[in-house]
Amino acid sequence: MHRSRTASPTLRRRLMLVAAVLCIVPMGLAARFLLGGWVADVAGGVLYAVLVYLLVAFCFPQRRPLFIAVVSLGVCWAVELLQLTALPRDLGAVFPPIRLVLGTTFVAWDLLAYAAGVAAAWLAEHCLVRARSAPTPAAAADAR
Repeated sequence: MHRSRTASPTLRRRLMLVAAVLCIVPMGLAARFLLGGWVADVAGGVLYAVLVYLLVAFCFPQRRPLFIAVVSLGVCWAVELLQLTALPRDLGAVFPPIRLVLGTTFVAWDLLAYAAGVAAAWLAEHCLVRARSAPTPAAAADAR
């Protein structure tokens, strides 16, 4: 039996998602540690939401972008609301890097930043899907 040497669409999608994560994480860390004030907060929130979107898409590679967006926004908002409890602070005291994942202080504006980040990730994926499915100029000419 002959095996195809091309990767499955799911594997290709996951590899592209990993590549995107490898770009977003340094951007988020740079925003966190190099920027200041509200710019750092907003950029960090947006990039955090994009990262969550990518991770949810990795876990559910065959789901539609809208499903991924809704789940991602729910995860982001749940993490932000968790900051109303002492749990993130207590975990951060034991393992300080967890503060980058869970945060420590509830900020209502972060909910909007997460919505913007998820919307941007969804829009980017939506545009990529449409661009991939659009006929090439050569194919369109052949169809005539």
